[in-house]
Amino acid sequence: MLHPDDILRTYGIVRRYVRRTPVVEADGADFGLPGVSLAFKLELVQHTGSFKPRGAFANMLLREVPDAGVVAASGGNHGAAVAFAAHRLHKPARIFVPVVSSPAKVERIRSYGAELVITGDRYDDALEASKLFAAESGAMPVHAYDQVETLLGAAGVGVEFEEQAPALDTLLVAVGGGGLIGGVAGWYQGRVKVLGVEPEEAPTLARAFEAGHPVDAPAGGIAADSLAPRQVGHLMFPIARQFVERVVLVTDEAIQDAQEILWKVLHIAAEPGGAAALAALTSGRYRPQEGECVGVLVCGGNTTAVRFRT
Repeated sequence: MLHPDDILRTYGIVRRYVRRTPVVEADGADFGLPGVSLAFKLELVQHTGSFKPRGAFANMLLREVPDAGVVAASGGNHGAAVAFAAHRLHKPARIFVPVVSSPAKVERIRSYGAELVITGDRYDDALEASKLFAAESGAMPVHAYDQVETLLGAAGVGVEFEEQAPALDTLLVAVGGGGLIGGVAGWYQGRVKVLGVEPEEAPTLARAFEAGHPVDAPAGGIAADSLAPRQVGHLMFPIARQFVERVVLVTDEAIQDAQEILWKVLHIAAEPGGAAALAALTSGRYRPQEGECVGVLVCGGNTTAVRFRT
């Protein structure tokens, strides 16, 4: 379990390197949900376009980085965050991503000067390659979700959200490996109802809840580059069992619909994983009560869905 004092200490250390992202309040009626209040935490405006720098900086500031630098495997967002943090802290970095990583995320990683290796079909293939490199080079692995420092860094989202929107009743969080929801749920510790949202094609936490422990799950769908590891993290799972009420599964079509709605209503361009939490509401898979205040984490915006030049 994450201790609140450790979360606050980590937040204090990382704070100067990350943005305190804004919260936008909206009338639920704008999203077809009259009588409901919505609060969107916009982590897509964080450095590198997702919440991931919080965990990347936590790893590099709380641990001793060797001369060989750092290595990470990622669907894209974590890799960009580690590359950015390494660049800011003047550390070498090598990032492994699978072929499903989006062009927007690949370009971000390259732009920060990290060595980029594209290998394998899915995240777990890139992870295995990164482990081999770490063993050979002595570079420090920075795990995307299954590491204490990663969880502590992600918990800073919860610290900020509680300060910015203290009236939340429910919080919807997209789940991939579970680093974000593990950190956030570890901060709230039941003060807010936390629900995980996963694509039907990548139900990692849902399958883990069914089995009582992390197990292999399908790793496909439209958000495969951010929400589709084979298993949810082992470190976050005890936190989820205690503080995540349940998991809501949404279709790829519902995620695409949520992306369009975010753009039309709030002019927010979210990637599929970033829109997944809202999809639980707009698809009716989660139905809030009259008067409920629902928080929605928009966790990433690395997408080519919006173009300003032809």
